Amino acid sequence: MQFLRILLSGALLTLLLTAPATAGEPAVSPATPAQLRAALDAGRGRVLLVNFWATWCRPCLKELPDLLALEQKYASRGFALLAVSLDEPADREPLVEPFLAKWFPSLRTLIRSSPDMDAMVSVVDPAWNEVLPTSYLVDRTGRVVAQLQGGKSAAEFEAAILPLLGTR
Repeated sequence: MQFLRILLSGALLTLLLTAPATAGEPAVSPATPAQLRAALDAGRGRVLLVNFWATWCRPCLKELPDLLALEQKYASRGFALLAVSLDEPADREPLVEPFLAKWFPSLRTLIRSSPDMDAMVSVVDPAWNEVLPTSYLVDRTGRVVAQLQGGKSAAEFEAAILPLLGTR
């Protein structure tokens, strides 16, 4: 409940993106499109990589370790990963939470709370073509500056992120 209150209060990014998942706090939090918008707004001042992924998407799972490593490497320079699972909302407890606990225990992610995955991604990209994984690079002003679709390497993500981080 505390995590949901933080989500609703607009401080989601601080908790969601700066601390690994720990016992007692859910790593997977249901979110509406409006709550995703609030999280993006709360992230202004940071460089965000919004990563849409799913447990059934092999390229998604291949790039998640690289994204977590990049977040750890560049967090001090204002970079954060905002992961959004597009798994079915009903799969949160029986599938997504145990999956993350086993394979990506430090990943915190939102999961769509409605059956319409397009509504969630449309917060960032109304013209999304339903390819997963899809990541959007958001600059410090909140503007989407790049779309990275399909499985990308750590080097490709890093090359996109570094120019936005500057010398902070």
